[in-house]
Amino acid sequence: MGKLTLTGFVSLDGVHQAPGRRDEDRRNGFEHGGWTVPYGDEDFGRFINEVFDRADAFLLGRRTYEIFAAYWPKVTDPTHPVASKLNSLPKYVASSTLTQPGWNNTTVLGGDLEKEVADLKKRTEGEVQIHGSGALAQSLLAVDLIDTVHLLTFPVVLGSGLRLFAQGLVPTAFRHVGGRITSRGVSIQTYELEGRPTYGSYELPENA
Repeated sequence: MGKLTLTGFVSLDGVHQAPGRRDEDRRNGFEHGGWTVPYGDEDFGRFINEVFDRADAFLLGRRTYEIFAAYWPKVTDPTHPVASKLNSLPKYVASSTLTQPGWNNTTVLGGDLEKEVADLKKRTEGEVQIHGSGALAQSLLAVDLIDTVHLLTFPVVLGSGLRLFAQGLVPTAFRHVGGRITSRGVSIQTYELEGRPTYGSYELPENA
């Protein structure tokens, strides 16, 4: 059975919208597109290459899929660690409206998302990766289908924008399994799904 992983970029205040380009996603008047770019360095690139090296398939939301499909097929270097994987491996896009995806080796998942993703994990030997795709990630976190979260937190506060962990998500506990800090201050932390949170209290015992 395969493993479903999420690699997500967030600001210190939790925004994940439009990390890579000024005009990537201007929903709700968002004007901070491209906010991760100044923090790219060798450490960041090394981690991303490591992630893509483990990929066996990709699962993307429609918006992220269309952004990727407009860019990565133009990168034709067969040795490029990201493009070579994205252009050759199976891609699955969750959409109820997309009917003719133009990117090769793409399958549209347009039915019951929970069932189709669970089936995808069962028939994939290795790692199915989600990149970006915030709405899709939220839907799958709600049903405990994401096994691993690589959370990259950038040292910037944006003040507005769509949050990856939005209000109303299902309470979920994770176990920290590794991390590093890049030379430009990006915190890269990896978490495995644990289940529901547990709770306690810092109140003093009654007889203290």
